[in-house]
Amino acid sequence: MPQAIAAVNDFVVKFANVNGSGSASANELFARSILRMGVPVSPRNIFPSNIQGLPTWYEVRVTEKGYLGRRGGVDMMVAMNPQTWAEDVKEITPGGYLFYDSTKPMPSSMFREDINVIGVPLTAITNATYTDARQRQLFKNIIYVGALSVLLDIDEKQIQRLFSEQFKGKEKLIDSNVKAMNLGRDWVKQHVDPDLVKLKVRHADNVGDRIFVEGNSAAALGAVYGGATVCAWYPITPSSSLAEAFQSHCKKFRHDKETGKAKYAIVQAEDELASIGMVIGAAWNGARSFTATSGPGISLMTEFIGLAYFAEVPAVLVNVQRGGPSTGMPTRTQQSDLLGCAYASNGDTKHVLLFPEDPRECFEFTAEALDLADRLQTPVFVMTDLDIGMNHRLCKPFAWDENRVLDRGKVMTAEDLEAGKTFGRYLDVDGDGIPYRTYPGTHPTKGSYFTRGTTKDEFARYSEEGPVYVRNMERLQKKWETAKKIAPQPLRYSSPKPTRFGVIYFGSTSPAMDEALDHLEAEGHHVNALRVRSFPFAQSVEDFIHEHDRVFVVEQNRDAQLRTMLLSEYTLDARKIVPVLHYDGTPITARFIATDIATKLGQFKVVPFDKAAS
Repeated sequence: MPQAIAAVNDFVVKFANVNGSGSASANELFARSILRMGVPVSPRNIFPSNIQGLPTWYEVRVTEKGYLGRRGGVDMMVAMNPQTWAEDVKEITPGGYLFYDSTKPMPSSMFREDINVIGVPLTAITNATYTDARQRQLFKNIIYVGALSVLLDIDEKQIQRLFSEQFKGKEKLIDSNVKAMNLGRDWVKQHVDPDLVKLKVRHADNVGDRIFVEGNSAAALGAVYGGATVCAWYPITPSSSLAEAFQSHCKKFRHDKETGKAKYAIVQAEDELASIGMVIGAAWNGARSFTATSGPGISLMTEFIGLAYFAEVPAVLVNVQRGGPSTGMPTRTQQSDLLGCAYASNGDTKHVLLFPEDPRECFEFTAEALDLADRLQTPVFVMTDLDIGMNHRLCKPFAWDENRVLDRGKVMTAEDLEAGKTFGRYLDVDGDGIPYRTYPGTHPTKGSYFTRGTTKDEFARYSEEGPVYVRNMERLQKKWETAKKIAPQPLRYSSPKPTRFGVIYFGSTSPAMDEALDHLEAEGHHVNALRVRSFPFAQSVEDFIHEHDRVFVVEQNRDAQLRTMLLSEYTLDARKIVPVLHYDGTPITARFIATDIATKLGQFKVVPFDKAAS
């Protein structure tokens, strides 16, 4: 046997299954059982857009150090899909492990000499125990979880507790699942050398008080706490579960305790155009409203988005990005909608974008987006993606200040109007570019106005005069400068040693970047880092770029969209801004980032610090 990879609480297991086989719940059970042992895990689904039949994968990063991004590489492949066998076996790191169903003999040519093979006759065990076809399919998955629990030293009591929680009050289901798990455990104990697999899970205490939650559910809860009462949406992967979660949260929190009356409106519209129109209409009437969509939906919404920008109507759009362009890859992830959202619509438009890195920031930024939309009277985009939205991630518990007052921005009241305050719907009276608005019906005779796009003056009167248009556009630019100061600010990481190199990143790239920076430090490559959390970019972003000779911009798209925006917003030498791009639809890995940056530093003839010092 080849030299086996040995690791405790630091390895990657990947499951290769067939979509629709019931493997998803079993694979999640595997991940959660390790989590219950106090060891952080970061699982990711890689699944097809069809209902069943095509390949699906589930990758689990086990990491006592708490790295929550993809590392890159596979230490153990659980190969349950003959269709993808060759590629799955190829992906295993030399010295790694192949776990497979050995019911049917396979020729030696199907294996690799540099990996360790563990065969368990899963089908034979299943068929000898169950007669029902569906039971055979479902319990086969639980049997391999049981087998893996012995090989990896996963505490079986934690798995049993998960069964008890999942099937609470259904004792028969608990017992049947425990039986299936023990079938796998007993077979491995009897037939496999316990020293064969040197990947082990040991009890730790590294999870702390962190919670395990999906980004879409977190964003939906943020919308509730942020005061949203209207959601208009059209189903689209990977954002549909966000709207569904919002409905679930509203049923719990948004019903009058005395009357039981719903204090919210959720509309599944006939298409994306209708949904954004409803959002704008609701916001114009004073309700906090939002939509959840993805790139193709944004494409259809752009004209309405432009209307909201020029008419200055608040709106929040949560864009759970997926692979593109066009209809794209619905179940793959990318950060490829930045340009489309930042400059959505015709004409001179710029929109506020927020970039959450994990479910906690999905919660915080969605609530914050509702405040910003009202305060700035403009569309605000929360730019999440499938990797954050549809995968469970460990994060800090959500926090909310019960004394927090929702910021409704500049709203002129009936009392203000009655007191004789001058009301000009598009009049800048405070020097920040943000005018006052009124809600419909505020006053019987005062404060009304006609909402239109660009053909208006400061008092919403019809005008197509050039100077009037220029004044309006310059005021909108002033409002843009105000947005720079109030949107979430960047966060900086400074290398322990002086360096002329920096890296800028954002969103779901963050977990992998945390690990990549450690890899680079270990190799003697010292890099300062800046996580951008919003657009428009704060002044500190430009300052960071000017402080360094080279700045790498890491993003998950082909066309370096964040880099394009930086070059558009600032006067920079393009050669100074170096793209690091990943866009195959899978989440970026730490190894990819570290390798790419190290290679490019080599091209710049940068000698690692420790070697230079010697």
